[in-house]
Order: sequence, then C-alpha cells, then structure tokens
Amino acid sequence: MEPFVKPSSRLIGWLLIVGVVLVMVPYTALTINFDYPDILRQTPAVVLTRFHQGGSALIVTWWVFSLGGLPLLQAYVLIGQQLDQQNTTVRWATTLGVVSGLVQIIGLLRWTFVVPVLAMNYVTTPDPATRRAIEVVFTAVHQYGGVVLGEHLGQLFTILYTVLLSAVFARLNLFPRWVSYVGYAASAVYLLAQGELFATVIPGFPVWELAGLLGSTGWLVWLIIVGLCFLRLPLRNDIDLYHAA
Repeated sequence: MEPFVKPSSRLIGWLLIVGVVLVMVPYTALTINFDYPDILRQTPAVVLTRFHQGGSALIVTWWVFSLGGLPLLQAYVLIGQQLDQQNTTVRWATTLGVVSGLVQIIGLLRWTFVVPVLAMNYVTTPDPATRRAIEVVFTAVHQYGGVVLGEHLGQLFTILYTVLLSAVFARLNLFPRWVSYVGYAASAVYLLAQGELFATVIPGFPVWELAGLLGSTGWLVWLIIVGLCFLRLPLRNDIDLYHAA
C-alpha cells in the first residue's frame, strides 16, 4: 500500500466550485448593502459613516467574504500535489496561489477587526481634530491593507498563478486548450486593474475602470471551468496517466 494517496480530482473540482460560490455570495451582498467596490475610493468620512450604519451584519458579511476563499487555497495545494511530479512549474504556481490567498485574507480582515473600531469612534466623537486623526489612520490602514496587500500583491500573485497553471494545463494536455486561453485572457484583463492602484499614488496614471470587474469575473469563471474539468476526469486517486502528448 502506498504511504501517500493523492487526492481525487473530484474533490479538487468541488473545492474550486464551492470556493467561488463562497466568494460570490458575500461579494454580492456587499455590492448591494455597501456599494462595494466603488465605495473603496470614497473619502474616509463617507466610508466610515456608511460602515457604522451597516452594523454587525456588515461586519459578519466582511468576515465571511474574507474567509470564503479558503476552499480555493485547499484546491491550489491539492492541484499542486496532483501535478508536481509531472511539471516542476506547478510548485511555483502553488506557492504563488497560496500566498495570494493569504495576503488577500489578511487585507480583507481589516474590515472585520480594525475598521469597526475606527468607524465607531469616528461617528461618536464630536471633536473635529479627533475625527481628522481617525481619517488619517483609516487612510493608512486602507492603503496598506487594501491597496498593498489585498489588491496589489493579492491580485498580482493570483494573476501569476493563473498564467502558470494555465501553461501547465496546456503543456500536459490535461484539459482542452481553450481552458488555458480563458485563463490567459482573464489574467491580461485583470492585470490592467493594477492601473487603478498606481493612480492612488501617481495622479493621472491611466485607468480602465472596468478592468477590475471584468478581470476578477473572468478569473472566477475560469476557476469554475477548471473545477468542472477536474470533475470530469476519471475517478482515480492519481492522474499519473495524463502526460504531455
């Protein structure tokens, strides 16, 4: 009996699909109840006031959104375990994928454990100087936790993961070629969303406002496609029979 049994392709498929659903449900709720993601570029006064008005329900929604991607991280690891003996590139891809998820989780959790405190103090204090100080603190937290960690490093590593894994799929002929092309296309559009981040520190930096929405949506669609492809693989404890043609 083998000392280590590789995870089934069916488990990977379900983890990817469930992970996308767990991300999209709270994301949709935030879009409806908090005007997310447009509110991210509003003034601190607007963001803090709106956040406080959302109450505990909004805090819980952010917590669910922060941790909803955990099944995706598990899928990344299992895919790496499935394919690492056939292509060493997948090891780099797995590392980037896991790191991307972790930094995004860390960045998003500021909405659960940091912003609520700032928002409460902001709306309850009558002192303008104190309010201004809170706005400065929020801006720093928002710029580092959101722009640096969640949006820049998180999205950039996600893009690199998608490109590398798409290349591995194509090289091994594991799935139809168009699956990899969808990954490449989504990554290219998603990369353009980085312009909005640089615009926060470089006035006049070119921005395509739809890049973030189209890129992230395309990436989620790609994950679902990959999940369905794994579900259609033969039910085996390994996929060592899948080699490049």
